Formats: sequence, structure tokens, C-alpha cells
Amino acid sequence: MKTKTKISGKPITRRKLLKDASLAAVASSLYFSLPLPLSGQSSKKTKVVLIRNKELLNPQGQLNGAVLEEMLDEAIQWLTDQKDTLMAWKTLIKPDDIVGIKSNVWSHLPTPGELEVALRDRVERCGVDKKNISITDRGVRSNTVFKNSTALINVRPMRTHAWSGVGSCLKNYITFIKKPSTLHGDSCADLATLWRLPQVAGKTRLNILVMITPLFHGVGPHHFNRKYVWQYKGLIAGFDPVAVDSIGVRILMARRREYFEEERPINPPPKHIFLADTRHHLGTADLDKIELIKLGWQEGILI
Repeated sequence: MKTKTKISGKPITRRKLLKDASLAAVASSLYFSLPLPLSGQSSKKTKVVLIRNKELLNPQGQLNGAVLEEMLDEAIQWLTDQKDTLMAWKTLIKPDDIVGIKSNVWSHLPTPGELEVALRDRVERCGVDKKNISITDRGVRSNTVFKNSTALINVRPMRTHAWSGVGSCLKNYITFIKKPSTLHGDSCADLATLWRLPQVAGKTRLNILVMITPLFHGVGPHHFNRKYVWQYKGLIAGFDPVAVDSIGVRILMARRREYFEEERPINPPPKHIFLADTRHHLGTADLDKIELIKLGWQEGILI
């Protein structure tokens, strides 16, 4: 079943929020807490697909690869408005493409291997030679396929992060620079600049934010505690990484409210998503400009 969110609220002007740079963190907190019609983008809506399946994980937490593949294909069909699965993928990838699948290897919550295999398989079905496909994370700068790529697929799990508030699609390209620490200042406010790097600019065909077992709370670098993950059993897919991350962070914030039974803002605030819209004009973080398509299991959807 397809449903769309259409939410409106009292306008807060961009000028009022951004006239003092010191308000950026407060502004981002407000931005993700309230459905505000604020954006640096055009009025055209960007499509984001949120798909969930109750059977994705068994009671022991093991992933059902077949269910995951079905979810992936259905999401791409809705995203591309194609009824045929292969045709949907062929709107994204051409036979002569050189395709880098940018994964994430953080040990506690890596991109699932089953999803990497499924993505490689779909790219091959589009006619791309195996030698022109590569999946990696920290090796992107030296990887021949990534260095010569014409197309990128960006896929990683959603989690809280000590420097940027959250680790999501926007931040996943940080390994394309030699010294990631150069973007750690001001809570990683300018992560959107990664998307203008020559190795990245204009190449991303698809963003997938893995919401199977997101991490919604952490304290300090590399912190991980299983009590702060939950079985959301979802994927978020879209062409606009800002919109995808905007949906993901709102779900994370809703889970924090549910778990802590109070308003508990993410610290530091994930203002890089807000600023990717209003400062860098990479995409939209404004719910009024996102067509959110919700598919599958609706219980506990949190948005």
C-alpha cells in the first residue's frame, strides 16, 4: 500500500533562522523536530521510498536475504515508476557504466553483505561487465573502478555519530577525501561539499539508507550498545541524499522520544543535513517538498 505524508506547519523564514551563524545548531534541531516549510530548493517534490517488512529478520535477528531482495526491487520500482523490475534498474544503470557501490564497513553496523550482493547482481543484470563493478568503503580513493566510475550507488546503515550527530548517506562519501578529519569541525556542518568532489559530482544514481537495525543513541566515538538498536526492518531509497537522510533522522528522533519517554535531541545535532539544503543547495530536507511513499509493514513506522 502506498501512502504519502503531507504535513504543514507555521512558517519560519530562512533569513530569521540563519541571520546569525551561531543559531545553526538550534535551527537544525527545530528543523527536524517540526514540519517546517523551509528550504533552499525549488517547489518540485522529491520522491523518497520507505519500505519495511516484518519478516525481514527472524526472532534471532538473522536476515532473510530473499525478503531483502524483494524489498529492494519494490522500492526501486516505486522510485522509478516502473512496473517491471529489470526495467526499473535499467533506468538507473546502463551497460557501459563503470559502477562503484559505496558501502560502509563500520564493524558494529556494516552494510549487510546480502544487500551488497543483491546490488551487484542488479547492476550485472543491467548489462555491466563484472570487471566494471566494485564494492568498497575505505578503499575508494585507490580503487580503479571508483577512480574511473561513471555511476555510484550509495548504501549504508543509519546510526548516531559522535562528530556529525548521525552517520547516513551524506556522510558516507567522507572516505573520498584524504583526511576526513578536515570536515569534522563545527559538527561536520559542511559534509555536503563531498558531493562536489570530481570523483563524486553528478555520479550518484541511487541512495539507500539501511534502516534494518538502526543505532539511535551513543556517547563518544565508536560507541555501540545493542540496547540502542531496534528492529525497524526497513530501507529508505531515493535520488536525493538530503531528503533520504532527512526522513531517516526524523525516524531516529522519534525512536529516541519513544525510548527515553522525553524529548532527547541528538547530540551533536545533525545540522549537516539541514545545511546541505539551506547552505549548499544539494537537496531538500523539507518534508513539505518530499513525496514520502510508505510501503509494507506500517506498525511502529514512526513517521
